[in-house]
Amino acid sequence: MFRLLPVCKDGLLKTLWSSSYYTLRSHIVSCKRNLSNGSDRRSREIDFEFLFNACTTSEVAKRVHALLIVSGRAQSIFVVTRLVNIYAHLGDVSSSRDTFDQVPRKDSYTWNSMISAYVRYRCFSEAVKCVFEMLSSGDARPDFYTFPPVLKACNGLLDGTMLHCWVLKLGFEWDVFVAASLVHMYCRFGLSGNAYTIFKDMPFRDMGCWNSMISGFCQSGNAEEALSILDDMILEGIEMDSVTVATILSICSQKNDMLRGLLIHLFVIKHGLEFNVFVSNALINMYAKFGELKCAQNVFGHMVVRDLVSWNSIIAAYEQNDYPHDALKLFHKMQLNKVQPDLLTLVSLSSGVAQTKDFSGSKSVHGFIMRRCWITEGTVIGNGVVDMYAKLGIIDSAHKVFEELPRKDVISWNTMITGYAQNGLASEAIEVYRRMRENEDVTPNQGTWVSVLPAYAHLGALRDGMRVHCQVLKEGLDLDVFVGTCLIDLYGKCGRLGEAMSLFYDVSKETSVPWNAIISCHGLHGLGETSLKLFEDMLCEGVKPDHVTFLSLLTACSHSGLVDQGEWYFNAMQQTYGIKPTVKHYGCMVDLFGRAGLMEKAYNFIEGMPLRPDASVWGALLGACRIHGNVEMGRRASNRLFELDSENVGYYVLLSNLYANFGRWEGVDKVRSLARDRGLWKTPGWSSIELNNRIEIFYTGNQSHPQCEEIYKELAIINAKIKALGYTPDYSFVLQDVEDDEKENILMSHSERLAIMYGILNTPPKTCIRLYKNLRVCGDCHSVTKYISKLTEREIVVRDSNRFHHFKDGLCSCGDYW
Repeated sequence: MFRLLPVCKDGLLKTLWSSSYYTLRSHIVSCKRNLSNGSDRRSREIDFEFLFNACTTSEVAKRVHALLIVSGRAQSIFVVTRLVNIYAHLGDVSSSRDTFDQVPRKDSYTWNSMISAYVRYRCFSEAVKCVFEMLSSGDARPDFYTFPPVLKACNGLLDGTMLHCWVLKLGFEWDVFVAASLVHMYCRFGLSGNAYTIFKDMPFRDMGCWNSMISGFCQSGNAEEALSILDDMILEGIEMDSVTVATILSICSQKNDMLRGLLIHLFVIKHGLEFNVFVSNALINMYAKFGELKCAQNVFGHMVVRDLVSWNSIIAAYEQNDYPHDALKLFHKMQLNKVQPDLLTLVSLSSGVAQTKDFSGSKSVHGFIMRRCWITEGTVIGNGVVDMYAKLGIIDSAHKVFEELPRKDVISWNTMITGYAQNGLASEAIEVYRRMRENEDVTPNQGTWVSVLPAYAHLGALRDGMRVHCQVLKEGLDLDVFVGTCLIDLYGKCGRLGEAMSLFYDVSKETSVPWNAIISCHGLHGLGETSLKLFEDMLCEGVKPDHVTFLSLLTACSHSGLVDQGEWYFNAMQQTYGIKPTVKHYGCMVDLFGRAGLMEKAYNFIEGMPLRPDASVWGALLGACRIHGNVEMGRRASNRLFELDSENVGYYVLLSNLYANFGRWEGVDKVRSLARDRGLWKTPGWSSIELNNRIEIFYTGNQSHPQCEEIYKELAIINAKIKALGYTPDYSFVLQDVEDDEKENILMSHSERLAIMYGILNTPPKTCIRLYKNLRVCGDCHSVTKYISKLTEREIVVRDSNRFHHFKDGLCSCGDYW
């Protein structure tokens, strides 16, 4: 009996005979009986169709393949192609390719089967290589089945255009499926114009083709063109399907066209598409972009079936519209419904935790991500964790996660730069940007410039900021509203209001963003009246103010002593524009009253706040007490401050200086001792000046500069001259209990005076001098600088921690109000 079966060297028949698959084994037994009557009859009697249908695994298929070889049927191109398809269907692409290679002369059907197998299992580069092998072999001529699958597999535009050339050469451009595939391909690479050229010449367009064209224009930012295609589609009597609706809803969000969105929603209800999960998810996203959370929640609540995307969409809707607590509640509800979160869920969750200032929650989120090893699966979740820690102010943890990211994309670098900048660490932000520029794999984008420009503005580093401006011009992003606004902020905070205004005139002013920046810049320079005039211009342009607009206005009023105007805008913000004040707005009002000397009014305002005052509010009052010498109220404000923020050394310094101004040295010693016991040390005062592409930094009493001797000599000469003009040292600004002659020496060695003298020694006469001071300018230095500007006939621009001072002809732009 065994002699009837030929022996194969690879032992495949022996394996076949010992198979545990009962159906296949029984059929082979019946086949063997027929084989004993002769090879012709044997070949004729085997039911290979039955055996092909029995191939449920790759191992079974290989046994059938062996039997085909033994029976001599493996030479048939039809049979071999059938095997190629069976292996591919079972996921064994390698065996499929081996079988394919055994065919000496292949027809187009065989080639198409192999190409489709590669595409089906996402072996895209192999699919493209296979089609080019077919084109170069000359064995078979491609047909209209060849190109559609491989066009989907193109990973690069070069391969796609080469295939397009072959389509044109072979005359398949009129085939609807080939043309549709070309449309899909060009849309995928963002070349919607090329896709439209093919699309408009198509003799027939199916629904998928219309959707691809609409989606292609949408993804390339051509919303108007996408809507035009939609209109053409409707004119041809083709109704929108779920894919069309989802695409158009995203366009409504792009164009801020809520009316069209509502009309699409009506279409959805009318045609019964509201039960389509894909459509419902798109509606949630659209309403979230418009801030219509009730509508988004209504769509979500009526969904019969909710998938993971549905939960992610509604959670993101609340998180992105500043309702983090609701987002977290929905996450817990999602868990109760036994829906497992994914990476996008955790991105929204990490942002929500940051907004709620939930420090313990941040560790839980990070731990959840680490346990699932998601941090290594992609940069999105890693960037989310870095952003979460940065927004919570845990910048060391943010930096640690950033350094451990397996791959850093441009968003990773931007997030880290922004994190440092927003936490007041401008120098560290600039250092990260420098490292990013050294990385050749990462190209800066709009987000990079928006991240790093505020850091340069904070340091007053105009030269480095101008270099970034040059990069922005090369990239053609200078007219981008966000980049343009950051440039306005840079030049304004570096004392170049003229350049800031020029940039303001160039950018689009349809939103409040650039208006807020230019209003704030004028406020910093003490030009409150100009800020109010700009606000009126903004309203005339039809631009709606937001909460940042009123922060800028109130700050401008505070720096210029416009108390009545500030009160009016604070009330108008609520009554006219329906904007609820935040703690920052209340802090601005306290600063406004305090600077004007209205101490009781400021204190009563705090007591009547509907929100709990934070450290910034009490800090504004303490700063006003320091300016106006109200020791008793300063003591009350400091007590509240130490309860809220006992680790901020600045508040100890303010109270200490307040006591020192009135000679209450026992109070000074007590406050300083309290700060030392808590491990706090005063930030040393310094001033910087930029000359000859070099930034020089001077500390109070600096003796190490190479020109130190010249600086002090020139300072003594200038000091004698301004005394002749009427200057008298104000010893109240010396915060040490020493003799008067020592106090004068201390005043003369303040950092801003050293920087000014360095500027005078190293620049031509009558040249403008610009410097930056990290602390508030003291009253005596303010008086001295006015005298120096008159004596030397120079303009001296000083930016301190609060505002700008423009000294010229013995006067200051602040009008001695700062």
